[in-house]
Amino acid sequence: MDTGIASRETKSTCCYCGVGCGVIIEHDGARIINVRGDADHPANLGRLCTKGATLHLSNAPDARATFPVLRTARDAQRNRVDWNVALDHAAEKFSSIIREHGPDAVAFYISGQLLTEDYYVFNKLAKGLIGTNNVDSNSRLCMSSAVAGYKATLGADAPPACYEDIDHAECIFIAGSNTAFAHPILYRRIEDARAKNPALKIIVVDPRKTDTAREADLHLAILPGTDVALYNSMLHVMLWENLCDLDYLRDHTTGFGALKQTVRDYTPQMVADVCGVLAEDIVTAAKWFAQSRATLSMYCQGLNQSTHGTQNNAALINLHLATAHIGEPGAGPLSLTGQPNAMGGREVGGMANLMSAHRDMANAEHRAEVSKLWGVDDVPFSPGKTAVEMFEALRNGTIKAIWIACTNPAQSMPDAKLIREALEGAEFVVVQEAYANTDTTAFADLLLPATTWGEKDGVVTNSERRITRVREAVSAPGEAKHDWHIARDFALKLGEKLGKPQAAKMFAYEKPEDIFNEHRESTRGRDLDISGLSYALLENKGPQQWPFPEGATAGKPRLYADGKFPTADGRAKIFNAVYQPTAEKTNARHPLHFNTGRLRDHWHGMSRTGNVARLFNHEEEPLLTMNATDMARRHLVDGDIARVSGLRGDIAVRVMASDDMRQGQTFLPMHWGARFMNSAGANALTNNAFDAMSKQPELKHAAVQVSKLDLPWQLVVMRKANDAHSATQLMQRAQPMLKKFAYASLGLFGRDEPCVIFRAASEDTQIFDFIEQIDSIFAIENESSLNYLDKQRGIFKRVMLRDGSVEGVRLTGETVARDWLKDLMAQNMPTDNLRGWMLAPVQAPPVGSVMRGRIVCNCFDVSEKEIVAEFSSGTDVPALQSKLKCGSECGSCLPELKRLATIHFKKAA
Repeated sequence: MDTGIASRETKSTCCYCGVGCGVIIEHDGARIINVRGDADHPANLGRLCTKGATLHLSNAPDARATFPVLRTARDAQRNRVDWNVALDHAAEKFSSIIREHGPDAVAFYISGQLLTEDYYVFNKLAKGLIGTNNVDSNSRLCMSSAVAGYKATLGADAPPACYEDIDHAECIFIAGSNTAFAHPILYRRIEDARAKNPALKIIVVDPRKTDTAREADLHLAILPGTDVALYNSMLHVMLWENLCDLDYLRDHTTGFGALKQTVRDYTPQMVADVCGVLAEDIVTAAKWFAQSRATLSMYCQGLNQSTHGTQNNAALINLHLATAHIGEPGAGPLSLTGQPNAMGGREVGGMANLMSAHRDMANAEHRAEVSKLWGVDDVPFSPGKTAVEMFEALRNGTIKAIWIACTNPAQSMPDAKLIREALEGAEFVVVQEAYANTDTTAFADLLLPATTWGEKDGVVTNSERRITRVREAVSAPGEAKHDWHIARDFALKLGEKLGKPQAAKMFAYEKPEDIFNEHRESTRGRDLDISGLSYALLENKGPQQWPFPEGATAGKPRLYADGKFPTADGRAKIFNAVYQPTAEKTNARHPLHFNTGRLRDHWHGMSRTGNVARLFNHEEEPLLTMNATDMARRHLVDGDIARVSGLRGDIAVRVMASDDMRQGQTFLPMHWGARFMNSAGANALTNNAFDAMSKQPELKHAAVQVSKLDLPWQLVVMRKANDAHSATQLMQRAQPMLKKFAYASLGLFGRDEPCVIFRAASEDTQIFDFIEQIDSIFAIENESSLNYLDKQRGIFKRVMLRDGSVEGVRLTGETVARDWLKDLMAQNMPTDNLRGWMLAPVQAPPVGSVMRGRIVCNCFDVSEKEIVAEFSSGTDVPALQSKLKCGSECGSCLPELKRLATIHFKKAA
């Protein structure tokens, strides 16, 4: 579309998952106009998923934090202050706490969305200037078990495989990852590999029958938390069938004897009962894994977010070592990173138990190297508080002040009640954030505005150890500053107040390249040596993988091809993993397994995707999916409102039957929090018990009960907002109403003209107490509207029309027309023939109109009904892609198209 604006282009990278897709930002110097995939970037080769393709729509200006705001008392309002006042106040609070209670009385909780340079400065600020290891990252929630698994087996946090291995693998083993949803661009590559090699075997291990699992050759739908039992049983089969590479084990590993004794008891027959899968399927999986010329495993949160996550990871890596599927094209373990720069944060040591460049915190020589580099006498050797421990210490008062940067723990941490109590009771809370309206910003004594995607400058590292330059396309709004810049300025002020003049030299950074160069020097001679990299090289030659030592001409795509590992004896260590059950067991009061995870079109806490209306069109609200039998036992049908109760809290959500779920299991997306519903969301229920080695909490499992909520008084409000600016403002005005009802949700729908939708329900007619307030918030005017009032039955409906189309709807007491009225608004359809029906209690539109319903393809706005209609006329998937274009752009919807085709043609047969 010709906007009449002279546009420029800036190469950067996506800010969502750890695939690290290259993007080209189209902008006019002040505003980002569009984004497209970078065909030259080796991670994505020009492709973007539905989230990445809408990045230019996500940065709603009204959601941004644009200037510092401060409150000097917990019960006071926050007021705008300048940066000097803000940082002086923060430095005074931190310095007084440090002087009185010691350096470990303060903490920093940072993020895998920070750039490497940002991470480096925070790490140096905490460990070098203040002298505390209380700096941890939200990467603790997603990748720390993968890190611990690599270190426990291979000797270093260095994923040995790469994305190119997908093209060469003969067997791909996907564990604990719905890759089609969580890492869609990698899944496109898997689809391409299968098209080129139809003999490629794909095994998926997942309790749910996800889109990824549906397309697998073998789906092992294990019971939650039984991964170690499965992998040990597969190794049992490999030993029994003489499929292990005993020469490799002898020459390149230690410890196999102990594991061999352990797995003797893990027969397929025994483990079949533990895991809830067929014994013959365990045997098949073992044979495919071992007998393949090259087996690649890809895994994510299903393995990591567990109280035995390290063992899960190590047990899977054991299979690679036992079969020598490592270091060669198409072979090796590849953990899928959950955030764009979780790897970069680990490289600089930006977590409570890590040091710069993969150094060991307990090693005096390593600490001396860091001390010398930073110009300090020493750095602390005792590990700091990790994420869960940090907030527990904040709640009990051991930690007095916390600095939170670029993350949203009030929504993303397990046991949300504990986190919120900790933040409420803290002496001082700083939140450094690009978005002013996250769940966590409500607890900030000091809110500092930071830059975000499209405004930042530095580097990130993706899942395959590939470093990409991130370039600033547009200036930050208002007074927002780069994260490293804020941390540097705070360090300088804090150094003065603590009487540490060395701070001026320690933080003498003028630009991010200064920080990168110091980080680069810290890696010299280490396993992740990047002494041969520079900003100039990354800009001229593109993204590069580490190690890339000085003098190298290219990075190393694969590690350990020579069988030598970064351990004391050069051998990999076989980990003697033993199966343990989940931390929280189901019982009579809480008989259902509760699982959480990602959807296709949203990411984390939706601070960004929650601003894009079209990203709600596929899944418009949080739905608890259950097995139909479990629903029937509780007298639930699709769309009913249920209470989900656990040991730590309860929430109210709608339910939906899904054949993804086996009996006894439930699933709720992680994305919705208090901005979009009347509770903290999934993490009101999750368990904060954590792995003893990795300290990663068991976010993937809790025990719950589900019961029907009888809430007969329903309310639906829909209002056209015309643009993202208006939509954001309207949602912010409506959010306080969420708490007033037993059930409530708030979201968006539509495409070019976003619409806001608010749903609520209560036990009685208290809804009527808020009608006037709701109409005022949503500007549902009486003028130019159709009205229906039946006080006796408690029904009050209003449809607001403007220029022949529906502008707003408020249905109270009777809401069956919601879906077709919603369609009218989303499509901006004329209403001349429908005026007489708008207030009628009819579920389907009259006069032959057809509801579009759920949108499957966001790129081309194609609905499920349109897709099914094509299948009914005999169209297959390739013809559908050609005709309606769905599945032909980003490809995120392609697995669902295939699933819908399978369902339809199976019924037709």
